[in-house]
Amino acid sequence: MGLILMSERELRRIEVLSKVLERRMTVVSAAHILDLTTRQVQRLLKRFQAEGAAALRHKARGRPSNRRYSDGICDFAVQLVREHYLDFGPTLAAEKLAANHGLVVSRETLRKWMAEAGIWLSRKQRRTFHQPRLRRECCGELVQIDGSDHRWFEERGDPCTLLVFIDDATSKLQQLRFVKSESTFSYFEALELYLKAHGSPVAFYSDKHTVFRVAKADARAGRGMTQFGRALAELNIEILCANSSQAKGRVERVNRTLQDRLVKELRLAGISDIEAANAFLPAFVADFNERFAKVPARPDNLHRALNLAPDRLRDVLCKREQRHVGQQLSFSYERKQIMLEKNDISIGLAGKYVDIYEFADGRLDVRWKACSLPYTVFDKEQRITHTAITENKRLGEVLSWIKARQDEARAAPKIKTNSEQAGYKKRGRKAGRRTDFMNDPAVIARRQEALAKRAAAE
Repeated sequence: MGLILMSERELRRIEVLSKVLERRMTVVSAAHILDLTTRQVQRLLKRFQAEGAAALRHKARGRPSNRRYSDGICDFAVQLVREHYLDFGPTLAAEKLAANHGLVVSRETLRKWMAEAGIWLSRKQRRTFHQPRLRRECCGELVQIDGSDHRWFEERGDPCTLLVFIDDATSKLQQLRFVKSESTFSYFEALELYLKAHGSPVAFYSDKHTVFRVAKADARAGRGMTQFGRALAELNIEILCANSSQAKGRVERVNRTLQDRLVKELRLAGISDIEAANAFLPAFVADFNERFAKVPARPDNLHRALNLAPDRLRDVLCKREQRHVGQQLSFSYERKQIMLEKNDISIGLAGKYVDIYEFADGRLDVRWKACSLPYTVFDKEQRITHTAITENKRLGEVLSWIKARQDEARAAPKIKTNSEQAGYKKRGRKAGRRTDFMNDPAVIARRQEALAKRAAAE
């Protein structure tokens, strides 16, 4: 006799019925334990005595299901999926089979058929594995940068973004900075602090955020690089973009750690705004690095000294563009009309390009061959247009700005009627030659003349 497969419930029944046969338990107690009636227990006892333990197995075990689909339906469904829905998932494919072909099959049954036919791979089979990357050998060789958008002050303040600079070789936090959102100017601010504290590294390692990488390959402006990339190129620092989050896992993991530790430290310190948090960060970074920093494989420090004057560094870490000067010595920039004041230099710039330097504090500097030009700004009112493309990481800051503008008290716009647009003026009886014809001397003279002729005729 071979092996017999039985469930836990069936094994439990064998144990209880054996005790009943050995007179160690009554039938009533067995019925209570097995949650059966006494008559059912007596029937099971008879079968157990006559045929043994195998008689207590479920009679349907080993037999095909009464609700099974025929092999023809399985083959037909798989054929339809191969022909029409090869790249569909089981859920959507089951919906389309029922709607377009009248074949109603459950989602999980179709999933099993597709897996057996090799059309569908389970989540476990589709899982990809990333090759681990060893640390760089020297400090300053590669610095990973990223922004972490989080409720750093919990319910005490608004959400903000923490810019993180971490060395790949040592896992040291090189620079932390709280900003409202990830933008070019916020990264310029953090980069300036990093360069003054540590010098220039060999390369930065970032994600594919548009601050670091031009999204469109056919972009005409910028010569294929962003403002941040242009600044790094002038500073002789390379920028590399990771192809996945796992590739820059060191900064991703430290973001998760900071979202736990730093949030609690800010809570204990009672900090609820960005300015106080930035003042708190240096002490936190020193304690964090003392606990978690690693010793590099080589003691060399590849940071280079920053040999730039402060004014020169300020000109590098800003937004720079070129604009074409029209015949009226004017050009457009960020929905503003700018007109150059006439002088010995600007009078000959019509038809030429000038350089625009935009700084973080909102200042604009118009230059021609490193010479600043005076100008006047028209159309100062700026707004977010209805079709403005807004990045996901800046959406919170943009919405806050829009809400603040909407809360401002504004006069209701005056809507002209059709008569006012056509220039019609109502002629009433108010004093004045143009509006009251009854007091017009010419009209009065004609009226008196007509009355005199009428009296003569009578």
